[in-house]
Amino acid sequence: MTPKWLFFDVGSTLVDESAAYDHRLKDMLAGTGLRFEEVDQMRTQFAAQGIDGNAEVIRFFGLKKTPWPSGDEVPFADAEDTLRYLKERGYKLGILANQAPGTADRLENWGLLQYFDFVAASAELGVKKPDPAIFKKALAMAGCKAVDAVMIGDRLDNDIIPAKALGMQTVWIRNDLAACQCVDLENNVADHIIERLSALTRIF
Repeated sequence: MTPKWLFFDVGSTLVDESAAYDHRLKDMLAGTGLRFEEVDQMRTQFAAQGIDGNAEVIRFFGLKKTPWPSGDEVPFADAEDTLRYLKERGYKLGILANQAPGTADRLENWGLLQYFDFVAASAELGVKKPDPAIFKKALAMAGCKAVDAVMIGDRLDNDIIPAKALGMQTVWIRNDLAACQCVDLENNVADHIIERLSALTRIF
């Protein structure tokens, strides 16, 4: 079935957060005696197992979260061209993401908000992925059925698996730590697997 709506995650999907994650990890490690290279290697090993590597190293090493350096976030170089192409093809686009307050403002600052018909962000909706409730809220905002929507994201646990369970089509984008994961981990729940956003133009 040809989809009408494409739902996008934000972090590590539209926006490169790798520098921000590295910055925050270095801040958390300050004064601990732990070396960034050592912890970074563990982060990659956790990610390769299908675990959220960034969250797991915080738990494993008992680190205290420091403020998120949002200034280090930057849209992927192919984000705007890809979104423009999809809009010109007639697709409706939405944001479905676990994000801090002000997602729409950040998208506006990056010049990307113009391409989206709605923004469903966890901070404003009070529910986070992978809870099916946030997917249902996004579908309601779009006014479409699950079978008419595609979820595009980097996280199997947060994006691909819960979306597929609701009957949505799925595209797993293997950015950042997701690139460390074996493709077999998706266990046939991703309809498409891509390595960069611009590959969406070959699918849609």
